[in-house]
Amino acid sequence: MIEPFGLVLGLVGVVWGLLADRISARWPPHEDGSVRPPDWRTVVVAVVGGAAMGALPGRFGDAGPVEIALFGGYFLALVLLLATDLDQRLLPDLVTLPLIPVVLVVGLAGANPLVRDDLPAAIAVAVGLPLVLFVLSIPFGSGAIGLGDLKLLVSVGLIAGLSRTIVGVVSGALLAGVVVLGLLATRRVTLRSYIPFGPFLILGAIWGVLGGR
Repeated sequence: MIEPFGLVLGLVGVVWGLLADRISARWPPHEDGSVRPPDWRTVVVAVVGGAAMGALPGRFGDAGPVEIALFGGYFLALVLLLATDLDQRLLPDLVTLPLIPVVLVVGLAGANPLVRDDLPAAIAVAVGLPLVLFVLSIPFGSGAIGLGDLKLLVSVGLIAGLSRTIVGVVSGALLAGVVVLGLLATRRVTLRSYIPFGPFLILGAIWGVLGGR
């Protein structure tokens, strides 16, 4: 049963998802000055926003307002990043970079229940995982993995901790594989098509926070 507070947060997430979609259609400005009308991406971002925010009270029901505010604010930032990546294949530094010091300070202050017992491991995965992925991508050439994805992974590691970050990345990769196979089977894309990993990373990060143990 969904708690009333969860319904309220879910509604906030849906509304923010709709706004984030409209923001992403205009910011950063498209080179040709165009503004995308609402489409399937609008629905996806709104649904993800509503589901992520609505699930917070059930996941952190015993936590205080600080914890709810921390993860709620982080999820709202992820929803905006989801919108910009779906629209422009871009995770803006203006969003990804400020998340890093914010979640680090919260972790150091002991206000993040997910990393309170093992903050060093969270810092290690936040630094180590993006570095490993970057090194592994070098043989595949420039663009094999987006720098925006790596910057986002730093804050994911700091807020979710070691095991949940791994769960999130693996879940995102599996989801990406299923979606790509489906698109290939329906001939919506080809093997040469570029499909951003950012949206799958974001969905995985949300799942890592909400479902990871």
